[in-house]
Amino acid sequence: MSRLDIDNLLLNSNSARKLYYDYAESMPLYDYHNHLSPKDIADNRQFGNLAEIWLEGDHYKWRAMRWLGVEEELITGSAPPEEKFTAWARCVPKLVGNPLYHWTHLELARYFGIQERLSEDNAMKIWHACNEKLKDPSLTAGGILARFKVKVACTTDDPADSLEFHRRIQRNPEITAVVAPAFRPDRVLDLTHADFAGYIRQLGEAANHAVDTYEELLEALKLRIQYFHDHGCRLSDHGFGAFPYEPASEQEAAAIYAKAMAGDPISEQEEAKYRTYTLLRLAVMYHDLGWAMQLHIGASRNNNARMLAKLGKDSGYDSILDFHLAASLNGFLSELDKDDRLPKTIVYSLYSSHYEMIATTIGNFQSAGVEGKLQLGSAWWFHDQKEGMLKQLTALSSMGLISTFVGMLTDSRSFMSFPRHEYFRRVLCRLFGDWIKEGELPADYDYIGGIIQDICYRNAERYFQIHE
Repeated sequence: MSRLDIDNLLLNSNSARKLYYDYAESMPLYDYHNHLSPKDIADNRQFGNLAEIWLEGDHYKWRAMRWLGVEEELITGSAPPEEKFTAWARCVPKLVGNPLYHWTHLELARYFGIQERLSEDNAMKIWHACNEKLKDPSLTAGGILARFKVKVACTTDDPADSLEFHRRIQRNPEITAVVAPAFRPDRVLDLTHADFAGYIRQLGEAANHAVDTYEELLEALKLRIQYFHDHGCRLSDHGFGAFPYEPASEQEAAAIYAKAMAGDPISEQEEAKYRTYTLLRLAVMYHDLGWAMQLHIGASRNNNARMLAKLGKDSGYDSILDFHLAASLNGFLSELDKDDRLPKTIVYSLYSSHYEMIATTIGNFQSAGVEGKLQLGSAWWFHDQKEGMLKQLTALSSMGLISTFVGMLTDSRSFMSFPRHEYFRRVLCRLFGDWIKEGELPADYDYIGGIIQDICYRNAERYFQIHE
Protein backbone atom coordinates (compact mmCIF):
# COMPACT_ATOMS: atom_id res chain seq x y z
CA MET A 1 0.00 0.00 0.00
CA SER A 2 1.42 3.39 -0.99
CA ARG A 3 2.09 5.96 1.69
CA LEU A 4 0.79 9.47 2.12
CA ASP A 5 3.60 11.96 1.45
CA ILE A 6 3.63 13.42 4.95
CA ASP A 7 6.95 15.21 4.45
CA ASN A 8 5.43 17.51 1.83
CA LEU A 9 1.87 17.52 3.17
CA LEU A 10 0.21 20.89 2.40
CA LEU A 11 3.58 22.41 1.45
CA ASN A 12 3.07 23.27 -2.21
CA SER A 13 6.26 25.25 -2.95
CA ASN A 14 9.94 25.40 -2.14
CA SER A 15 9.28 28.59 -0.16
CA ALA A 16 6.62 26.87 1.92
CA ARG A 17 8.90 23.92 2.61
CA LYS A 18 11.80 26.18 3.61
CA LEU A 19 9.62 28.24 5.95
CA TYR A 20 8.21 25.12 7.57
CA TYR A 21 11.37 23.06 7.99
CA ASP A 22 13.80 25.92 8.75
CA TYR A 23 11.56 28.05 10.95
CA ALA A 24 8.21 26.57 12.03
CA GLU A 25 8.83 22.89 12.67
CA SER A 26 11.17 23.25 15.65
CA MET A 27 9.16 25.82 17.58
CA PRO A 28 7.65 24.64 20.90
CA LEU A 29 3.88 24.53 21.39
CA TYR A 30 1.80 27.02 23.34
CA ASP A 31 -1.59 25.31 23.61
CA TYR A 32 -3.55 28.06 25.32
CA HIS A 33 -7.01 26.50 24.95
CA ASN A 34 -7.84 22.82 25.26
CA HIS A 35 -10.19 20.49 27.10
CA LEU A 36 -7.60 17.99 28.32
CA SER A 37 -8.32 16.32 31.65
CA PRO A 38 -6.19 17.80 34.46
CA LYS A 39 -6.69 14.52 36.31
CA ASP A 40 -5.14 12.55 33.45
CA ILE A 41 -2.14 14.88 33.49
CA ALA A 42 -1.82 14.81 37.28
CA ASP A 43 -1.97 10.99 37.23
CA ASN A 44 0.41 10.90 34.24
CA ARG A 45 -2.11 8.53 32.70
CA GLN A 46 -0.80 5.49 30.85
CA PHE A 47 -3.29 4.66 28.10
CA GLY A 48 -4.34 1.05 27.82
CA ASN A 49 -4.92 0.77 24.10
CA LEU A 50 -5.23 2.76 20.88
CA ALA A 51 -9.02 3.09 21.10
CA GLU A 52 -8.71 4.57 24.58
CA ILE A 53 -6.27 7.31 23.59
CA TRP A 54 -7.58 7.91 20.07
CA LEU A 55 -11.36 7.43 20.00
CA GLU A 56 -12.45 8.19 23.55
CA GLY A 57 -14.29 11.53 23.60
CA ASP A 58 -13.37 12.47 20.02
CA HIS A 59 -16.61 13.80 18.54
CA TYR A 60 -14.88 14.62 15.22
CA LYS A 61 -14.33 10.91 14.62
CA TRP A 62 -17.77 10.06 15.99
CA ARG A 63 -19.49 12.34 13.46
CA ALA A 64 -17.58 10.78 10.56
CA MET A 65 -18.40 7.27 11.72
CA ARG A 66 -22.11 8.10 12.00
CA TRP A 67 -22.01 9.66 8.52
CA LEU A 68 -20.75 6.31 7.24
CA GLY A 69 -23.53 4.40 8.98
CA VAL A 70 -21.50 2.81 11.79
CA GLU A 71 -23.63 1.48 14.64
CA GLU A 72 -23.54 3.68 17.76
CA GLU A 73 -22.47 0.66 19.81
CA LEU A 74 -19.14 0.81 17.93
CA ILE A 75 -18.81 4.56 18.49
CA THR A 76 -19.86 5.46 22.03
CA GLY A 77 -21.31 2.14 23.18
CA SER A 78 -19.85 -0.77 25.11
CA ALA A 79 -18.34 -2.67 22.19
CA PRO A 80 -14.81 -4.01 22.84
CA PRO A 81 -12.07 -1.44 22.12
CA GLU A 82 -10.59 -3.60 19.37
CA GLU A 83 -13.92 -3.62 17.52
CA LYS A 84 -14.27 0.16 17.87
CA PHE A 85 -10.83 0.67 16.42
CA THR A 86 -11.52 -1.72 13.52
CA ALA A 87 -14.72 0.19 12.78
CA TRP A 88 -12.73 3.43 12.69
CA ALA A 89 -10.06 1.90 10.44
CA ARG A 90 -12.77 0.87 7.97
CA CYS A 91 -13.88 4.51 7.79
CA VAL A 92 -10.49 6.13 7.21
CA PRO A 93 -10.14 5.45 3.44
CA LYS A 94 -13.45 7.26 2.90
CA LEU A 95 -12.34 10.43 4.72
CA VAL A 96 -10.58 11.98 1.72
CA GLY A 97 -11.02 15.75 1.67
CA ASN A 98 -11.82 15.85 5.38
CA PRO A 99 -9.09 17.02 7.81
CA LEU A 100 -9.55 13.76 9.70
CA TYR A 101 -7.74 12.01 6.87
CA HIS A 102 -4.63 14.12 7.36
CA TRP A 103 -4.92 14.24 11.16
CA THR A 104 -5.19 10.45 11.34
CA HIS A 105 -2.01 9.85 9.38
CA LEU A 106 -0.09 12.66 11.06
CA GLU A 107 -1.01 11.19 14.45
CA LEU A 108 0.04 7.68 13.47
CA ALA A 109 3.35 9.03 12.19
CA ARG A 110 4.16 11.42 15.04
CA TYR A 111 3.11 9.22 17.95
CA PHE A 112 3.95 5.76 16.65
CA GLY A 113 6.30 6.19 13.68
CA ILE A 114 3.77 4.52 11.36
CA GLN A 115 3.48 6.00 7.87
CA GLU A 116 1.19 3.41 6.31
CA ARG A 117 -2.28 4.50 5.24
CA LEU A 118 -4.75 3.08 7.75
CA SER A 119 -7.50 0.78 6.46
CA GLU A 120 -9.35 -2.36 7.45
CA ASP A 121 -6.59 -4.39 5.78
CA ASN A 122 -3.82 -3.32 8.18
CA ALA A 123 -5.98 -2.40 11.18
CA MET A 124 -4.94 -5.33 13.38
CA LYS A 125 -1.24 -4.95 12.59
CA ILE A 126 -1.41 -1.25 13.51
CA TRP A 127 -3.59 -2.00 16.56
CA HIS A 128 -1.02 -4.37 18.06
CA ALA A 129 2.00 -2.23 17.12
CA CYS A 130 0.52 0.91 18.66
CA ASN A 131 -0.67 -0.85 21.80
CA GLU A 132 2.85 -2.10 22.35
CA LYS A 133 4.29 1.39 21.90
CA LEU A 134 1.75 2.84 24.32
CA LYS A 135 3.66 1.11 27.12
CA ASP A 136 6.52 3.56 26.56
CA PRO A 137 6.82 6.42 29.13
CA SER A 138 7.02 8.94 26.28
CA LEU A 139 3.33 8.20 25.56
CA THR A 140 1.93 8.81 29.01
CA ALA A 141 -0.07 12.04 29.39
CA GLY A 142 3.00 13.86 30.72
CA GLY A 143 5.31 12.14 28.28
CA ILE A 144 3.23 13.35 25.34
CA LEU A 145 3.43 16.96 26.57
CA ALA A 146 7.22 16.65 26.71
CA ARG A 147 7.49 14.80 23.40
CA PHE A 148 5.66 17.56 21.53
CA LYS A 149 7.57 20.34 23.30
CA VAL A 150 4.41 21.73 24.88
CA LYS A 151 5.62 24.64 27.00
CA VAL A 152 2.17 25.78 28.15
CA ALA A 153 -1.19 23.99 28.12
CA CYS A 154 -4.31 25.71 29.42
CA THR A 155 -7.21 23.45 30.37
CA THR A 156 -10.84 24.57 30.69
CA ASP A 157 -12.12 24.66 34.26
CA ASP A 158 -15.36 25.49 36.04
CA PRO A 159 -15.26 28.35 38.58
CA ALA A 160 -16.34 25.95 41.34
CA ASP A 161 -13.46 23.54 40.64
CA SER A 162 -11.09 23.01 43.55
CA LEU A 163 -8.13 22.88 41.11
CA GLU A 164 -6.83 19.93 43.13
CA PHE A 165 -5.41 18.28 40.02
CA HIS A 166 -3.63 21.46 38.97
CA ARG A 167 -1.95 21.58 42.36
CA ARG A 168 -0.85 17.97 41.90
CA ILE A 169 0.50 18.77 38.43
CA GLN A 170 2.53 21.65 39.81
CA ARG A 171 4.09 19.29 42.36
CA ASN A 172 4.79 16.51 39.84
CA PRO A 173 8.37 16.71 38.47
CA GLU A 174 7.41 14.31 35.63
CA ILE A 175 5.24 17.05 34.08
CA THR A 176 7.60 19.44 32.33
CA ALA A 177 4.94 21.66 30.73
CA VAL A 178 3.27 24.53 32.54
CA VAL A 179 -0.35 23.34 32.85
CA ALA A 180 -2.58 26.24 33.86
CA PRO A 181 -6.33 26.42 34.44
CA ALA A 182 -8.63 28.67 32.42
CA PHE A 183 -11.77 30.11 33.96
CA ARG A 184 -15.00 29.01 32.15
CA PRO A 185 -18.08 30.48 33.90
CA ASP A 186 -20.72 29.45 31.34
CA ARG A 187 -23.03 28.02 33.99
CA VAL A 188 -23.02 31.32 35.88
CA LEU A 189 -24.46 32.98 32.77
CA ASP A 190 -26.93 30.20 31.90
CA LEU A 191 -30.13 31.15 33.73
CA THR A 192 -32.10 28.52 31.80
CA HIS A 193 -30.07 25.60 33.12
CA ALA A 194 -32.34 23.19 35.00
CA ASP A 195 -30.27 23.44 38.17
CA PHE A 196 -29.04 27.03 37.97
CA ALA A 197 -29.75 27.72 41.65
CA GLY A 198 -28.08 24.49 42.75
CA TYR A 199 -24.97 25.31 40.77
CA ILE A 200 -24.78 28.85 42.18
CA ARG A 201 -24.96 27.45 45.71
CA GLN A 202 -22.10 25.09 44.80
CA LEU A 203 -20.12 28.09 43.55
CA GLY A 204 -20.82 29.91 46.82
CA GLU A 205 -19.51 26.95 48.79
CA ALA A 206 -16.32 26.91 46.71
CA ALA A 207 -15.84 30.63 47.36
CA ASN A 208 -16.88 30.29 51.02
CA HIS A 209 -19.20 33.23 50.43
CA ALA A 210 -22.95 33.78 50.43
CA VAL A 211 -24.67 34.02 47.02
CA ASP A 212 -28.19 34.95 48.10
CA THR A 213 -28.05 38.31 46.32
CA TYR A 214 -26.57 39.37 43.01
CA GLU A 215 -24.05 41.58 44.77
CA GLU A 216 -22.91 38.54 46.76
CA LEU A 217 -22.64 36.50 43.54
CA LEU A 218 -20.31 39.11 42.05
CA GLU A 219 -18.15 39.04 45.15
CA ALA A 220 -18.04 35.22 45.08
CA LEU A 221 -16.95 35.34 41.43
CA LYS A 222 -14.24 37.84 42.30
CA LEU A 223 -12.97 35.50 45.01
CA ARG A 224 -12.92 32.54 42.61
CA ILE A 225 -11.13 34.57 39.93
CA GLN A 226 -8.44 35.49 42.45
CA TYR A 227 -8.22 31.83 43.50
CA PHE A 228 -7.68 30.80 39.87
CA HIS A 229 -5.15 33.60 39.44
CA ASP A 230 -3.20 32.33 42.43
CA HIS A 231 -3.12 28.91 40.72
CA GLY A 232 -1.60 30.30 37.53
CA CYS A 233 -4.72 31.15 35.52
CA ARG A 234 -4.38 34.03 33.07
CA LEU A 235 -7.32 33.34 30.73
CA SER A 236 -11.07 33.14 30.89
CA ASP A 237 -13.28 31.48 28.30
CA HIS A 238 -16.94 31.91 27.42
CA GLY A 239 -19.13 29.95 25.04
CA PHE A 240 -22.17 31.43 23.30
CA GLY A 241 -24.58 30.68 20.53
CA ALA A 242 -25.64 34.15 19.45
CA PHE A 243 -23.76 36.81 21.40
CA PRO A 244 -26.10 38.85 23.60
CA TYR A 245 -25.74 42.56 24.12
CA GLU A 246 -28.72 44.00 25.95
CA PRO A 247 -27.65 46.88 28.21
CA ALA A 248 -28.99 46.70 31.75
CA SER A 249 -28.46 48.28 35.15
CA GLU A 250 -27.16 46.39 38.17
CA GLN A 251 -30.64 46.69 39.69
CA GLU A 252 -32.17 44.97 36.67
CA ALA A 253 -29.55 42.20 36.72
CA ALA A 254 -30.14 41.71 40.45
CA ALA A 255 -33.90 41.38 40.01
CA ILE A 256 -33.48 38.86 37.18
CA TYR A 257 -30.97 36.87 39.26
CA ALA A 258 -33.46 36.74 42.15
CA LYS A 259 -36.14 35.37 39.82
CA ALA A 260 -33.79 32.68 38.51
CA MET A 261 -32.73 31.65 42.02
CA ALA A 262 -36.41 31.32 42.96
CA GLY A 263 -37.05 29.12 39.93
CA ASP A 264 -39.35 31.65 38.23
CA PRO A 265 -39.57 31.76 34.41
CA ILE A 266 -37.04 34.02 32.67
CA SER A 267 -37.72 35.71 29.32
CA GLU A 268 -35.15 35.80 26.52
CA GLN A 269 -34.70 39.55 27.02
CA GLU A 270 -34.18 39.10 30.75
CA GLU A 271 -31.59 36.41 30.15
CA ALA A 272 -29.79 38.65 27.65
CA LYS A 273 -29.75 41.55 30.12
CA TYR A 274 -28.40 39.38 32.92
CA ARG A 275 -25.74 37.84 30.67
CA THR A 276 -24.66 41.21 29.28
CA TYR A 277 -24.30 42.94 32.62
CA THR A 278 -22.63 39.96 34.31
CA LEU A 279 -20.17 39.47 31.45
CA LEU A 280 -19.26 43.16 31.57
CA ARG A 281 -18.55 42.89 35.28
CA LEU A 282 -16.48 39.75 34.75
CA ALA A 283 -14.51 41.43 31.95
CA VAL A 284 -13.53 44.27 34.29
CA MET A 285 -12.27 41.72 36.82
CA TYR A 286 -10.19 40.06 34.09
CA HIS A 287 -8.79 43.42 33.02
CA ASP A 288 -7.73 44.27 36.54
CA LEU A 289 -5.67 41.06 36.75
CA GLY A 290 -4.20 41.30 33.25
CA TRP A 291 -6.07 38.24 31.95
CA ALA A 292 -7.14 37.52 28.39
CA MET A 293 -10.84 36.93 27.77
CA GLN A 294 -11.84 34.39 25.12
CA LEU A 295 -15.28 34.62 23.49
CA HIS A 296 -16.29 31.49 21.58
CA ILE A 297 -19.35 32.53 19.57
CA GLY A 298 -21.67 30.76 17.15
CA ALA A 299 -22.19 27.14 18.16
CA SER A 300 -25.64 25.58 17.92
CA ARG A 301 -25.24 22.68 20.33
CA ASN A 302 -26.93 19.32 21.00
CA ASN A 303 -29.39 19.55 18.11
CA ASN A 304 -30.47 15.89 17.96
CA ALA A 305 -33.02 15.56 20.76
CA ARG A 306 -33.17 11.77 20.57
CA MET A 307 -29.40 11.35 20.87
CA LEU A 308 -29.14 14.07 23.52
CA ALA A 309 -31.52 12.00 25.67
CA LYS A 310 -29.49 8.87 24.97
CA LEU A 311 -25.89 10.13 25.17
CA GLY A 312 -26.03 13.54 26.84
CA LYS A 313 -24.43 16.77 25.66
CA ASP A 314 -21.15 17.23 23.77
CA SER A 315 -21.50 13.96 21.89
CA GLY A 316 -21.14 15.29 18.35
CA TYR A 317 -24.53 16.75 17.39
CA ASP A 318 -23.54 20.39 16.98
CA SER A 319 -23.80 22.86 14.10
CA ILE A 320 -22.78 26.32 12.97
CA LEU A 321 -25.19 29.10 13.97
CA ASP A 322 -25.85 31.86 11.43
CA PHE A 323 -26.78 35.24 12.93
CA HIS A 324 -25.84 38.93 13.06
CA LEU A 325 -22.99 39.88 15.40
CA ALA A 326 -21.51 43.27 14.47
CA ALA A 327 -23.76 45.54 16.54
CA SER A 328 -23.67 43.43 19.69
CA LEU A 329 -19.90 42.82 19.57
CA ASN A 330 -19.06 46.47 18.90
CA GLY A 331 -21.47 47.60 21.61
CA PHE A 332 -20.02 45.21 24.19
CA LEU A 333 -16.40 46.12 23.47
CA SER A 334 -17.18 49.84 23.38
CA GLU A 335 -18.87 49.72 26.77
CA LEU A 336 -15.72 48.28 28.34
CA ASP A 337 -13.47 50.66 26.41
CA LYS A 338 -15.31 53.74 27.77
CA ASP A 339 -13.46 53.49 31.07
CA ASP A 340 -10.39 51.77 29.61
CA ARG A 341 -11.37 48.48 31.29
CA LEU A 342 -11.35 46.28 28.19
CA PRO A 343 -9.17 43.20 28.80
CA LYS A 344 -7.09 41.44 26.19
CA THR A 345 -9.78 39.69 24.16
CA ILE A 346 -9.85 36.87 21.62
CA VAL A 347 -13.02 36.56 19.54
CA TYR A 348 -13.71 33.24 17.81
CA SER A 349 -16.68 32.67 15.53
CA LEU A 350 -17.95 29.32 14.31
CA TYR A 351 -19.70 31.24 11.50
CA SER A 352 -16.80 32.02 9.19
CA SER A 353 -18.72 34.75 7.39
CA HIS A 354 -18.01 36.80 10.52
CA TYR A 355 -14.23 36.79 10.05
CA GLU A 356 -13.89 40.06 8.13
CA MET A 357 -16.42 41.77 10.41
CA ILE A 358 -14.58 40.65 13.55
CA ALA A 359 -11.21 41.68 12.11
CA THR A 360 -12.52 45.17 11.43
CA THR A 361 -14.31 45.34 14.80
CA ILE A 362 -11.27 44.48 16.89
CA GLY A 363 -9.36 47.15 14.98
CA ASN A 364 -11.68 49.70 16.60
CA PHE A 365 -10.43 48.89 20.10
CA GLN A 366 -6.69 48.19 19.94
CA SER A 367 -4.72 50.24 22.46
CA ALA A 368 -1.24 51.21 23.55
CA GLY A 369 0.92 48.78 25.46
CA VAL A 370 -0.11 45.44 23.91
CA GLU A 371 0.49 44.39 20.31
CA GLY A 372 -2.70 42.84 19.00
CA LYS A 373 -4.57 43.34 22.28
CA LEU A 374 -7.74 42.15 20.55
CA GLN A 375 -7.46 39.04 18.39
CA LEU A 376 -9.47 37.28 15.71
CA GLY A 377 -9.32 33.79 17.16
CA SER A 378 -7.95 30.87 15.16
CA ALA A 379 -10.18 28.90 12.82
CA TRP A 380 -12.33 27.05 15.32
CA TRP A 381 -13.92 23.60 15.47
CA PHE A 382 -15.45 22.88 12.06
CA HIS A 383 -12.97 25.33 10.54
CA ASP A 384 -9.67 23.96 11.86
CA GLN A 385 -8.86 22.56 8.43
CA LYS A 386 -6.97 23.90 5.42
CA GLU A 387 -9.68 26.02 3.81
CA GLY A 388 -11.00 27.31 7.15
CA MET A 389 -7.52 28.26 8.32
CA LEU A 390 -6.69 29.98 5.04
CA LYS A 391 -9.93 31.95 5.22
CA GLN A 392 -9.24 33.08 8.80
CA LEU A 393 -5.60 33.92 8.07
CA THR A 394 -6.51 35.82 4.91
CA ALA A 395 -9.23 37.84 6.66
CA LEU A 396 -6.84 38.66 9.49
CA SER A 397 -4.01 39.70 7.17
CA SER A 398 -6.27 41.70 4.84
CA MET A 399 -8.24 43.55 7.52
CA GLY A 400 -5.74 43.53 10.38
CA LEU A 401 -2.19 42.48 11.19
CA ILE A 402 -1.37 38.80 10.90
CA SER A 403 2.10 39.42 12.33
CA THR A 404 0.55 39.86 15.82
CA PHE A 405 -1.57 36.68 15.69
CA VAL A 406 -1.25 34.40 18.75
CA GLY A 407 -1.65 31.28 16.64
CA MET A 408 -3.08 27.82 16.93
CA LEU A 409 -4.59 25.77 19.74
CA THR A 410 -5.98 22.24 19.88
CA ASP A 411 -9.37 22.91 21.57
CA SER A 412 -9.37 19.15 22.12
CA ARG A 413 -10.06 16.54 24.78
CA SER A 414 -7.60 14.15 23.16
CA PHE A 415 -3.92 13.76 23.94
CA MET A 416 -3.53 12.68 20.30
CA SER A 417 -4.38 16.15 18.99
CA PHE A 418 -1.05 17.97 19.21
CA PRO A 419 -0.22 17.38 15.51
CA ARG A 420 -2.99 19.88 14.78
CA HIS A 421 -0.34 22.49 15.54
CA GLU A 422 1.81 20.93 12.82
CA TYR A 423 -1.14 20.95 10.43
CA PHE A 424 -1.71 24.66 11.16
CA ARG A 425 1.96 25.48 10.74
CA ARG A 426 2.01 23.76 7.36
CA VAL A 427 -1.02 25.76 6.22
CA LEU A 428 0.57 28.96 7.55
CA CYS A 429 3.82 28.30 5.69
CA ARG A 430 1.85 27.41 2.56
CA LEU A 431 0.16 30.84 2.68
CA PHE A 432 3.38 32.77 3.22
CA GLY A 433 5.17 30.61 0.66
CA ASP A 434 2.52 31.51 -1.92
CA TRP A 435 3.01 35.21 -1.13
CA ILE A 436 6.76 34.82 -1.69
CA LYS A 437 6.27 32.79 -4.88
CA GLU A 438 3.88 35.42 -6.27
CA GLY A 439 6.21 38.30 -5.42
CA GLU A 440 3.97 39.76 -2.73
CA LEU A 441 6.66 39.24 -0.09
CA PRO A 442 10.45 39.28 -0.39
CA ALA A 443 12.36 36.01 -0.33
CA ASP A 444 14.06 37.22 2.87
CA TYR A 445 13.65 34.04 4.85
CA ASP A 446 15.07 35.25 8.14
CA TYR A 447 12.61 38.15 8.09
CA ILE A 448 9.55 36.14 7.01
CA GLY A 449 10.65 33.11 9.06
CA GLY A 450 10.82 35.31 12.14
CA ILE A 451 7.18 36.30 11.64
CA ILE A 452 6.28 32.62 11.21
CA GLN A 453 8.00 31.81 14.52
CA ASP A 454 6.19 34.67 16.22
CA ILE A 455 2.83 33.30 15.09
CA CYS A 456 3.76 29.72 15.98
CA TYR A 457 4.89 30.50 19.53
CA ARG A 458 6.45 33.81 20.54
CA ASN A 459 3.37 36.01 20.15
CA ALA A 460 1.40 33.75 22.49
CA GLU A 461 4.25 33.71 24.99
CA ARG A 462 4.30 37.52 25.09
CA TYR A 463 0.51 37.89 25.03
CA PHE A 464 -0.56 35.52 27.79
CA GLN A 465 2.42 35.98 30.13
CA ILE A 466 2.18 32.47 31.60
CA HIS A 467 5.52 31.44 32.97
CA GLU A 468 6.93 28.64 35.08
